Amino acid sequence: MAEKPIILVIDDEEAMRDACSLILVKDGFRAETAENGKVGLEKARDLKPALALIDLKMPGLSGFEVLERIKNIDPGIIPIVITGYATVESAVEAMKKGAYDFLPKPFTPDELRIIIRRALERRKLALEAESLRHEKKVMEENFITMVSHQLRSPLVAIQQYFEVILAGMVGHVEDTQKDMILRARERLESLLHLINDWLDMARISRGQIVDKLKPIALEKLLDKQVEFMKPLAQESGVKLELRPMKKTALILADEQSLEQVFSNLISNAIKYNKPEGSVVITVREEDGTLVADVIDTGIGISREHLPLVFDQFYRVSRGEDQKTKGTGLGLAIAKKIVEAHNGSIQVASEPGQGSTFSVRLPKAEPEEK
Repeated sequence: MAEKPIILVIDDEEAMRDACSLILVKDGFRAETAENGKVGLEKARDLKPALALIDLKMPGLSGFEVLERIKNIDPGIIPIVITGYATVESAVEAMKKGAYDFLPKPFTPDELRIIIRRALERRKLALEAESLRHEKKVMEENFITMVSHQLRSPLVAIQQYFEVILAGMVGHVEDTQKDMILRARERLESLLHLINDWLDMARISRGQIVDKLKPIALEKLLDKQVEFMKPLAQESGVKLELRPMKKTALILADEQSLEQVFSNLISNAIKYNKPEGSVVITVREEDGTLVADVIDTGIGISREHLPLVFDQFYRVSRGEDQKTKGTGLGLAIAKKIVEAHNGSIQVASEPGQGSTFSVRLPKAEPEEK
C-alpha cells in the first residue's frame, strides 16, 4: 500500500492549522502542523514532507526565512505560501525565495485542493527528472569506463600489432599487403583520435580540470606551442610568429589542458591557411584579463557557419580538392576547457580573408607578501 504524502502546515493561527488538516486528511493525506517557523523547520527536517504550506506573517522566524531554509533541508519539498496579507510585492518576493505558488487567505477547500494537486504533480515531475538525471549520470560513467577499457585498449593493441607487422618483425610484407595495412592503420588512428577527443569532452564535462589550476605564464606556454608547431608550419609553407607583450603576466590555469587549446587553434590556423600564408599569435591585456589572439591568413569561415564552429562534430570544409580531416571535436573541447578556466573564446572571420580566434583568460591574482 502506497504511503500517504505528508503535507506540513506552518501557521501561527490554530484555526487555520485545524482547517487545513481537516481538508487534507479527508482527501487522504497525512497532515502535520507547526505553530511557528522554528518548529516547522524541525518537523520538515524530521518528516521530509512532500509539501509545506507556509504562512508569511508569524512571530519569530518569518515565512520568508522559512522559505529560504526549508530548501536547504530538502530541495524536494514544494513550498506554498498562505497569507492574509497578500500583495503583489510579497508574492514576487516569495516566488524569488522558492515558493511554488501563493494562496491568499481566506481560501475555500476547493481552492486548497486545486493548488495541492498542482503542487504534487510538480513534485512528481521534479522527482522523475532527478531520477532521469541520476540514471543519465550513471550511464555516462559506465559508458566512459567501457570506452576507456573495453574499446580503446583493444584498438591500441591492434595498432601495436600493425607496427610490428610493418616493421617486418614477423616476416616479409609485400607492397600490396603493406598498402592495405597502412590504410587500415590510418583508419584506426582516426578512430582512436575520436575516442580520445570524446573522453576529453567527458572529462571536462565532469569538471576534472578545475581543481588543478595554478599560476602560469601565458606567453611561456604559447612559446612552447609555437616551437612545437614550427615543423608543421614549415612543411605547409606557412610563417609562424609569436608577438609577446613587454611584460610577463600570469593566468590561473591547468597547463596541460590549456596547451591542448592552443595546440588545436595553432594547428588549425596552419592547416586551413593558404600557401605562403602566416599565423601570428599576439598577447594583450584588457580589462583585467589576458587575451591571446591566433590570427591566420587562411581560407576563412563564412558568416552563416561562424555560430557553429564550436559545436560538437562541426568541421570547416577545406575546399573541393582537400579532404576534411579530424573528429570535429577540437574546437568544442577548446571552448569547454577555456570556460572551465572562467574564460571565453570567440572567432572573427571572413571567407578568403583569414580568421582570428581570441582566447580571453582571467589574470592570476598577485600573491600577498
